[in-house]
Amino acid sequence: MCLGIPGKVIEIYQANDMKMGKVDFGGVIKETCLEFLPDIQVGDYTIIHVGFGISQLDEEEAQRTLEMLREMEMLADELPELDGGLQT
Repeated sequence: MCLGIPGKVIEIYQANDMKMGKVDFGGVIKETCLEFLPDIQVGDYTIIHVGFGISQLDEEEAQRTLEMLREMEMLADELPELDGGLQT
């Protein structure tokens, strides 16, 4: 199953005329496309689904979502690099 996972935008840049960024998922950094989120800024949280930022959310909502995914034991399937869950 592919879930949308919240992460924190730590870098934004242009690549091939696309708005791209690096998003931190509790220590795992992934490159993502942010083209669908024209107002996103460094420090904001976004939901990433299959490499694309699909929505912006505040930190409180991001943390609630991450906690829910931890409780459902679904994070390991989506981000195996974390090996035991996201650290907040």
